[in-house]
Amino acid sequence: MSESTPAARLAEPPAPEPPAGTRRGLRPDLIAVGLAVVLVAAASAVGLYYNRPNSGVVIYASTPPLFALWLPHVGPGSVFAVLIAVATVLWGSTVAARLSWRRALAAGYAASLAWIFALAMVDGWARGFTDRLTTPQEYLHEVPGITDIPRFLHEFSSRILDFQPNSWTTHVSGHPPGATLVFVWLDRLGLHGGAWASTAVVLIGSLAAVAVPATVALLGRPDAARAVLPFAVLTPGAVWIGVSGDGMFTGVTATGIALLALSAKGFEHRRGYALPVALGAGVLLGFGIFLSYGLVLLGLIALAVAIVGRQWRAAALAVVGALAVVAVFALAGFWWVEGYHLVVERYYQGVAIVRPYSYWVWADLAAVAVAAGPAVMAAARRGVTSASLAKPRRDLLRDPLLLIGLAALLTILFADLSGLSKAETERIWLPFAVWLLPMTALLPVRGRRWWLAGQAVTALAVNHILLTNW
Repeated sequence: MSESTPAARLAEPPAPEPPAGTRRGLRPDLIAVGLAVVLVAAASAVGLYYNRPNSGVVIYASTPPLFALWLPHVGPGSVFAVLIAVATVLWGSTVAARLSWRRALAAGYAASLAWIFALAMVDGWARGFTDRLTTPQEYLHEVPGITDIPRFLHEFSSRILDFQPNSWTTHVSGHPPGATLVFVWLDRLGLHGGAWASTAVVLIGSLAAVAVPATVALLGRPDAARAVLPFAVLTPGAVWIGVSGDGMFTGVTATGIALLALSAKGFEHRRGYALPVALGAGVLLGFGIFLSYGLVLLGLIALAVAIVGRQWRAAALAVVGALAVVAVFALAGFWWVEGYHLVVERYYQGVAIVRPYSYWVWADLAAVAVAAGPAVMAAARRGVTSASLAKPRRDLLRDPLLLIGLAALLTILFADLSGLSKAETERIWLPFAVWLLPMTALLPVRGRRWWLAGQAVTALAVNHILLTNW
């Protein structure tokens, strides 16, 4: 394969240098994890208190802060999930360091795919996989009635609000039409039903495990990228990637960010692929905001990549690609801004009107802490500390681990304060949370297996103790 191709650039084997870090920071790391545990415990205790009869407060989550049911169980995927976790903990870092970068990424994708599928199969083939997207509130419920795509797009906004005969189901109305279109396209290709839809979601969602470390490598930290790869595989968020639409959104947008970094690298070395890849990145990120309104916040992470990559031509072309997607949808009859205002109104026609902001504004952070895992909590502590001590300040703008991690923290903060994500953030914020993973390269090498084990145990505990709704 020619070195001028995008695939070759992604596959370029970097030197396997270990990331910086020592055991001297272990106590603050454990304190950070302990504070996250306290936050989760407090959210659970207060939420269960509100769930008492006649409490006067409705949080609409039976196992707060997660949207799930208390149901300890094992399933067909249990043994495989444990074996994948053990193998990744014991050998994941070694494999990531010794393989060529192309093979390491391929192995990471395969491991992520196996991990996500095994976790889904803990709940069984039907309950954990094929039926996830077929409930009356999900996208597939509307697919049979969408026989004319232009008409679907033209009439979409008129059916967002509730309490009318033809209003869309909860998930369709709560998202732009791009999310539903993906499943309509699958159906048109002959891939009917929940099994094919869930397969597509998992295949696309697994791309995040490749896209995140690839972005780090392309932005000049190949050593850190190898350190991040096992953590990207064993993320507890995999519980919700398989299977939820947000898992698919995560894979699509993470790939768009990685392509933006690839195009910046291409412009730096004057590669011919740089221009089309930049446009492709913009198309994917532009399509991302038609998958979920909140993904417009990923612009902060894209900006961080542009700053570190220092190739503003790539960013400008990506904006052109994104605007082209906006124009196509507008010409087809759907205006994003109108849809956003209508969906805010629809949001407060449902359970959001009774879910208290005063509780979820901090309980949401507890939910995303579970999906991110203890390693990310410790790594975020290191990232924030390193950023605050960075001297000269311009060094912060050159480090993808710190700048992307801080951008991800800001996206989560903005999403939280907006009040438009009250509960279920363990899946809704997956596209933001995966960009906290680069900071795991800041964890000390000697303790990496223990942190990986913490990630695996978190995911296994959640999936075996609770029956998640997604």
